[in-house]
Amino acid sequence: MRRQNFTDDTVDYAAVGATQAHDLMQYPPEHSVPAEDAWRIGSGEERFVAAGELLLSWAPLRSEELSISDVRPAADGGYSGVGFDAEGAPIAPSRLESEQRFAADGTPFVRPGTSVRVHGKVDGHRADAHLRVISVFEEPRRVGYILGTVGHSIVSGEELFSVEWRNNDEVWFVVRAFDRPTAPSYRVFLGLVRRRRRALFQRYLRAISPLYTS
Repeated sequence: MRRQNFTDDTVDYAAVGATQAHDLMQYPPEHSVPAEDAWRIGSGEERFVAAGELLLSWAPLRSEELSISDVRPAADGGYSGVGFDAEGAPIAPSRLESEQRFAADGTPFVRPGTSVRVHGKVDGHRADAHLRVISVFEEPRRVGYILGTVGHSIVSGEELFSVEWRNNDEVWFVVRAFDRPTAPSYRVFLGLVRRRRRALFQRYLRAISPLYTS
């Protein structure tokens, strides 16, 4: 198992890692709107590996109306930061480094500490944001990462993306998030936050599912 993590005071919210909590939907961070969904995207090791590669090459943020720019890996190649156990609880920090990988177009793969800017709209809702990779996990049957907002978004919060190869041989794509609205209209109309999140989840699925990528 390879697990890497990063966090510092550049993110604009306090509940770092809360997307790992099993009770996120019942007890989200204060003033935030939680969301989660999961989709079966196939079965077998080949599908798991292929989906994991897509995920680590930023595919969810590079689909349809969404694009990324200014992908900046951590300057020194590795960070000490918050780690999480299987229950989502913080554990002692560790420092792990690995060789940087790149997508076919030269974009660096997801790594702890990497920052990225997202651009676009989904169903008329702004999706622009400055994000930082909080945690990356690559395990025999689970691959994914956590993104936290740094700023320049209508919401503040966190997203967790994972691809899981379950014991019954099914492969699942799982997304969990919480959003605290920062734009005045979103603070008044929480339904806008939920609609924006549903639209984003559908774009993420289209980027990972073989129904759309093959």
